[in-house]
Amino acid sequence: MSSWSQKRRLIYLSIAAIVAVGAVGLPLFLRFYKPPSCFDGVKNGNEQGVDCGGSCQKLCPDAFIPARADWVRFEKMAPGVYNLAAYIVNPNVAGGAHDVPFHIVLFDSSGVPISDVSGTVTIPPHRNTLAFIPNVDVKKSVPIKAIFEFTAPPDWTSETDPLGALSISDLNYTEGASGSSFQATLSNSSVQPIGPLEVYAVLYDKDHNAVGFSKTIVDQVPPGGSAVAPFTWPIDRNGAVISQEVLPVAE
Repeated sequence: MSSWSQKRRLIYLSIAAIVAVGAVGLPLFLRFYKPPSCFDGVKNGNEQGVDCGGSCQKLCPDAFIPARADWVRFEKMAPGVYNLAAYIVNPNVAGGAHDVPFHIVLFDSSGVPISDVSGTVTIPPHRNTLAFIPNVDVKKSVPIKAIFEFTAPPDWTSETDPLGALSISDLNYTEGASGSSFQATLSNSSVQPIGPLEVYAVLYDKDHNAVGFSKTIVDQVPPGGSAVAPFTWPIDRNGAVISQEVLPVAE
């Protein structure tokens, strides 16, 4: 057999082998290959950590500053019934966390826990917010101290502030013998509606201590329009309220 015939036969065999391998290997590859994703539990693609950083929305632990609770307070609404709140500061300009679990523990004068209530809080990017629990019944106990704690670390994601077009004005607090009320106007400068919103209010005394807080829902702030966020309490504060703060959060 000539050398050319041998070479040609070798070429044919090589082509046949390549086709056979492709016919078997390609379906197997397509069946079992899983492209890199942000949910596969493996550091791959352009991720900076396991399923975080790079093109993933979730931020890696070294990419954010932990949120903190500046204060935790309770306010008596009725005999044995209290509103609880913790003021959450988020120093991250482009990072937020949703449904972060927490609890607030109330103690009596002997240091004995009298109530341990849980909730979740959304921490919006570049905004502060409240972890708020209303109408906590402590029976006949009298709380003296409160402690706030996150019960799981926040899952931070890369986000921009969705409320950049929202402004707050016309803050108006009033009180009387039957209770107190507060309202603020939310204005939307964009061409898209904003909402629904969770809106928190904090009332401060002359020393900037929080003496009241609450939450309301605003369904929508129309494009180029405004909406009122109303708050009411069954108590007055004897003229102690000097200033107010409004903390909106996009649902």
